[in-house]
Amino acid sequence: MGKTIEKIAKERGHTIVIAIDIDNLADFHSEAFKSADVAIEFTRPETAVENIKTAFEYDVPVVCGTTGWTDRLDEIKTLIEEKNQTLFWASNYSLGVNIFFALNKYLAKIMNQFPAYDVAMTEIHHIHKLDAPSGTAITLAEGLLAELSRKEKWVRGVPSQATEIGITDIREGEVPGTHIVAYNSDVDSITIQHEAKNRQGFALGAVVAAEFTAGKKGFLGMADLLKL
Repeated sequence: MGKTIEKIAKERGHTIVIAIDIDNLADFHSEAFKSADVAIEFTRPETAVENIKTAFEYDVPVVCGTTGWTDRLDEIKTLIEEKNQTLFWASNYSLGVNIFFALNKYLAKIMNQFPAYDVAMTEIHHIHKLDAPSGTAITLAEGLLAELSRKEKWVRGVPSQATEIGITDIREGEVPGTHIVAYNSDVDSITIQHEAKNRQGFALGAVVAAEFTAGKKGFLGMADLLKL
């Protein structure tokens, strides 16, 4: 992702003042990093929060695409308010996925009227992905919970209660990301699916988000950018 983001950013006329990974963490405190208009953070769940906090120390806005750490999102939101900082966070930066999010909620609103249909989700990703279910799957599940009054929570795997939404996560090969939401009744099925073909869409969305974030304050997301 980092290499793809860098390539797209340069193609769009931006300058990469510094790239930081596990081998040069001290460069967080460099003058180059402090000069950045925006930092794009795609790392690992266990490091994302500290990376964001370090960027905030130098008043550098952050666009974060790391998932699996959102149990600490309220902590970061509080810091944003207290320190007047900026974070753009999304579980997925693909334009198509965010259209899919909107479609998912719209369909769920319709299906709330038809309790004969149960809903289940499947997500498929490459074997290198650390978190499961994916952040995108969780966002989709939250969209379902907001509209389906008969559902109370999502669970990983097979649900044990009728009020639960089951999410099956599969890790295989180099799959960029596939998400499926299926409604099943005794007589038929209704399925919507998003399948990423490569990482270009995620990387482009992150760069566009960085362009949008520069000069703004507060907690931002794809709903602010795309106005869906």
